[in-house]
Amino acid sequence: MREAFGASFGVEPGYLNTAGIGVPPDFVAESLHAAITRWSEGRISAAEFDEPVARAKEGFAELVGVPRERVTAGSSVSQLVGMVAAGVAAGTSVLVVEREFTSVTFPFAVQRDRGVRVTEVPPDRLLEAVPEHDVVAVSLVQSADGRVFRPEELRAVAERHGVRVLLDVSQAAGWMPLELEWADWVVGCGYKWLMAPRGAAWLATRPEVLELQRAHGANWYAGQDPWSNLYGLPLRLAEGAGAFDASPDWFAQLGAAAALDWLRTVDLPAVREHCMELAGTLCAELEVPSPDSPIVALDATHASAELSAAGVCCTARDGRLRLAFHLYNTEDDVRLVSEALRRSSSAPLR
Repeated sequence: MREAFGASFGVEPGYLNTAGIGVPPDFVAESLHAAITRWSEGRISAAEFDEPVARAKEGFAELVGVPRERVTAGSSVSQLVGMVAAGVAAGTSVLVVEREFTSVTFPFAVQRDRGVRVTEVPPDRLLEAVPEHDVVAVSLVQSADGRVFRPEELRAVAERHGVRVLLDVSQAAGWMPLELEWADWVVGCGYKWLMAPRGAAWLATRPEVLELQRAHGANWYAGQDPWSNLYGLPLRLAEGAGAFDASPDWFAQLGAAAALDWLRTVDLPAVREHCMELAGTLCAELEVPSPDSPIVALDATHASAELSAAGVCCTARDGRLRLAFHLYNTEDDVRLVSEALRRSSSAPLR
C-alpha cells in the first residue's frame, strides 16, 4: 500500500508502466466494485450514469484548461480523432511527426480517398514545417520516448500562419499542468495518467471549428434529450459538443468521474515536480540525458528479464524499454531499476 497526494494505492513496488496503464486510487476501484456488485444483483439503472459522464467531462475540461461546454465524451482517442478527420475539407494537408502514435495518424490517413494528405517530419522539424500545412496533429508528449512539444511554441507558429492544431494529451494530462483553450482540438484518453478505466476518452473542440466535425457515430446519447430521443426520425442532435457524444461505457465513465474529481483537487505542479525528480534521478544514476517528461526510454531491452525478476513492470516500445513515473512512484522504484540494470549486461544506455 502506498500513500500519495492524499490517496491510497495498492500498486506494488516497481510499477513503472503508467504510460501504458495507470493505476487507480483505491477509492476509484472501490466505486467500480460497488457498481459491479449492484449490477450483479439487478440494482442498477442506465440513467444513473448520466451524472458521472457529466462530471468526467468537467474534470477533463479543468485538467486541460478548456471550458466544459466544449467537451465531447467518447471511448477512445482514435474514435474521437476520426470525427475530426472525417470533417476536414477534401485535399487538407495534415502534418504529423515520425513515429507518432497511430491513433493520431491513422484516422487522417484513411481519408486519402478524399485527397487528405498526411506528411511525416522528424520531430525537430515540426515547427518549421507547420506553415506548409492546413492542420498539425501531434501528441504533446510522445508515447514512445516521452519527448515533449512545447505548446506555447506550437501555438505561436500555428496562429501566425493560420494552421489548425489537434493535440493529443493522453501522455500529458494528469501530471502536466495544461492551459490549452487556444488549441482547435484537444483529445485524450483516461486510462493512463488520469488513472481511469479504459473506455473513457474526451475531445475538446473550439466553437469556431465545431462545424467541421462529422458525427459519423451519431447515436441516441448525442440527442437533445437522450432519454426522449430513443426512437425514430427526424435527426435531433444536441447543440454544441454534445452532438458528438458516444453512447457511454458506464463503468469506465463512473471510474473516470471518481478519478478526475480527485485529480482536480491535486497540486499538479507538485505532481510534475515529483515525477520529473524521480525520472531525472534515474537518468542521473544511469548517466543518460535528463528526460523531457516522466517517460524514460532506454536502449536496454537486454535487461528485460533482469528487470522483470526484480519486480519492475515496464514495456518495450519502438525497440526500447519505456519506464514511466507517476505520482504513486517513489525512490524505491528508482532503486529497483538501477540495481537491476547494474546486474544485467553492460550494454550502453542512451
